Amino acid sequence: MLFDHLVLAGGGHTHALLLVRWATNPKLKPKGLITLINRDSQTVYSGMFPGLVAGHYQLDEVTIDLRLLANRAGVSFIVGEISALDLIEKKIFLDNRPPIHFSRLSLDVGSDTLIHEDCLQSHESNVPIKPFLKSYEWIRKLDNVSNSVEFDPFIVVGSGLAAIEIVFALRRRWKTRQLVLKAFSEKLSPSFKRALELSTIQIAHPSSQIYGPTLFCTGNKAPKWIQNSQLKLNQYGRIKTNSFLQVEGFADVFAVGDCGVISSDPRPPSGVWAVRAAFPLARNIERSLVGKRLRSWKPQHLALQLIGGESHETSNKAWLRWGKLTIGPQKIFWLFKQSIDRKFMRLFFEESIAKTKSGMAACRGCGAKVNAESLRAALKAVEMNDLCDSPEDAALVSSSREYGSWLQSMDGFPALVSDPWLNARLTTLHACSDLWARGASVSSGQALITLPAVHESLQKDLLTQCLSGIKSALDPQGAKLIGGHTFESRDAISENISLGIEISLSVNGIVDEGISPWSKSGLKPGDQILISRGLGSGVIFAAAMQGVVPAEIVDNTLSILSESQHLFFNYLKRKYLTSSKFSLIHACTDITGFGLLGHLDEMITSSNINRFKSSLELIRINLFSDKIPFINGAKKLLKSGYSSTLAPSNRTFFSTLNSDNCSTATIQLLGEKYFNNDEDFIVLRELLIDPQTCGPLLISCDKKITNDLIENGNWKHIGEVDII
Repeated sequence: MLFDHLVLAGGGHTHALLLVRWATNPKLKPKGLITLINRDSQTVYSGMFPGLVAGHYQLDEVTIDLRLLANRAGVSFIVGEISALDLIEKKIFLDNRPPIHFSRLSLDVGSDTLIHEDCLQSHESNVPIKPFLKSYEWIRKLDNVSNSVEFDPFIVVGSGLAAIEIVFALRRRWKTRQLVLKAFSEKLSPSFKRALELSTIQIAHPSSQIYGPTLFCTGNKAPKWIQNSQLKLNQYGRIKTNSFLQVEGFADVFAVGDCGVISSDPRPPSGVWAVRAAFPLARNIERSLVGKRLRSWKPQHLALQLIGGESHETSNKAWLRWGKLTIGPQKIFWLFKQSIDRKFMRLFFEESIAKTKSGMAACRGCGAKVNAESLRAALKAVEMNDLCDSPEDAALVSSSREYGSWLQSMDGFPALVSDPWLNARLTTLHACSDLWARGASVSSGQALITLPAVHESLQKDLLTQCLSGIKSALDPQGAKLIGGHTFESRDAISENISLGIEISLSVNGIVDEGISPWSKSGLKPGDQILISRGLGSGVIFAAAMQGVVPAEIVDNTLSILSESQHLFFNYLKRKYLTSSKFSLIHACTDITGFGLLGHLDEMITSSNINRFKSSLELIRINLFSDKIPFINGAKKLLKSGYSSTLAPSNRTFFSTLNSDNCSTATIQLLGEKYFNNDEDFIVLRELLIDPQTCGPLLISCDKKITNDLIENGNWKHIGEVDII
C-alpha cells in the first residue's frame, strides 16, 4: 500500500530538472503519487527569454514542455492556478476545482513582478515582465506599429540586469522605435550607459513624465497566496528555509527558486541558484520519503552572470559579471552565453525524455475501444443482430405521453490524462454525448470508478477529484450524480498512479413529451450533414504519448474536448424541438471510437435497412473533402505517419468509400482538392477513421435550417444525403 502524495507546486527550473532526473533515472523516483501543478503546460527558460524577444530564438527553443516531462517521469500533471495554501490541513487550493491534499510539498512557483497596483490600473498598456508568455505575446502584438510608423515611445522600467537585457533585446527587435529605459542612472555601470547611448536608447528617471506602452522589470514579489499563507517570509516576500531547503516550521514542505531563500545563506533570486538547487532538493526529497537523514546545502556565494547586450545584424555582444565586476561587451561572452543556454535546454530534449524508448504505447480514451469487427462478431454470436444492424447511441428505456421518453447509455475508458479531475470531466462529457445525439437532456448519472490499490487516504483524495470532475460536467446541465460503485484495482500499480484510474458512467436522459428521440436511421435524400467541431483528437493524443506534440497543441485539444456540447444541443432543442420545425432534424450521432467513417456507416446502413423495408430508394452520403474540419495539429501529425492504435482496425471502413472502387460504396468523397495519389488525400482518409474522445456531434437536417445553425453555432457543413 502507498501513502505518500508529493505535490510539486510550480514548474520552475528546479522542479523541471527534478523531473529530468526521474525521467532519465526511474530508480531514483520516489514511490507513491507525485503531482506537478503549474498555471501553464510549458515554462520559459528565463536565461533565453531576452534572446527570444530579440529574435535569436524561436519560442519552442526556449520553452520546457512540462506536460511531456511529467509524463516521461511518471508524474501526474495538473494545469491550474494556485489560489491558497493550508499547511495545517495540508491542502493546496486551485481555482474552480477541489483542493489537492499532500503529504509533502515542494514550492517552486517563482515570483510575480513587483509593481504598485496603481501603475497597472492607470494604463491598459502597462504590463509586467512575468509571466513571460503573456508579456511576449503582448510584445508580438506591438510588432506592426513598432516596425512601420512613428509611435509613442516604448518604455522599460527597471534598473536591474533584466531590464537592461530586455531593452537591448527590444532594440534588436524594433530598429526604429523610440525606446526609453526608466532607471536610476547611478545604478547603471558606465559600460551599460555607453551601450545604451550607442543603441539610441534614452535613459530617464523613473519619475519622469514620459508615457507610452510600458514593460515593468522592477524586481520580484511573492504571489498573493504565499503572502496570505502561514509561511515565514523575509522582507522581500521569499519563503525562509533551512539549509536542507525545508520551510521553517514545516519539515514536510520545501521551497526553492525565486520563491525560496535559505535564511543562513541568502542569495538573490536568479536562475543560476535555481538550477544549482535541483540536485540538493532532489536528494533531500528522495531521502525524506524513505526516512533517511537529509543533507545540508550551502549555495556558492557568487554566481557568474552573462548579460546579452549590443546586437547588430552581423555581431552580438554580451557582458560578463562576477560580483561587482562587469566586463564587456564582447562577442566571446555572447558565444559563451549561447553555448551555456543551449546546453541547458538540451537536457529537456534528450531522446530518453522527448520520445518513448521503443514501440507505440496503447492509446487511451476512446482509442482503447474494441474494434468494430470484433464487436459485431460477438453481438451476432449471441443473436443480438438488431444492435449490429441498427445501433443507437442510447437505448430507449420507456416512453409515455405524460413523461416523454427515458433514454439510457453508458460509456467509459482508461484514463486519458493524469489529472484525475479533468479526466473525470472528459469521461462524463463523452458519456453524455450519447444522450445529446438522441435529442435527450441529461438528467442523472451513476459512476463506476476503479481506483489503484493505494493507501485509503490517497484513494479518498483521488475519488474526491474524480467525483468533482464528474459533477463539473453534470451540474451545468441541471443533471445529478445519483450514485454508483467504486472498486479497487487488482492490476499492478501504474508508474503514474493517476493513470491507473478507470471511470465508466451510466447516464439517463429525457426527451420531451410528444417528441420522438433522434436516431441514426433517419437520413433522408437532400439532408445536409453538419458537424459541431473538428476531428483529430485520436492522433494528437497518440502522438503526444510518444512525445512529439507541442504543448500548445495538446492544451488546445484538451480545451476543445473539455467544453460541454450540451450548449449546442440546447440551441437545437430550443429552436426546433419545441416548435413545429422539430422534424427538420432527421438523424444524429456522435463521432467516437470508430471515427467519422464508422459512424456514418452505421447511419447509412440502418437508414437503408428501414428504407428497403418501406420500398424506398437507398441513399448514400456525399462528403465535401475540403470542408471537413481538423483540430489544429492533427493534419501535420497524420502527414508524419502518426495514428491511434485503433486506427488500423478502423481502416476497414475505407471499404465504404468510392475511392476504393468498391461497388457497394455508400460514401462519395467530393472535392477537386483531393486525388487518390495526393498526400492530402491520404491524410484525409486517415482523419476519417481517427477515433475521437469527446468527439463532435453530427446531424442530418433539412437544408432550411443549415444556414441558421452555421451562423448561430460552430456547425460546419460537410456533406449531403443523396440517392444511390
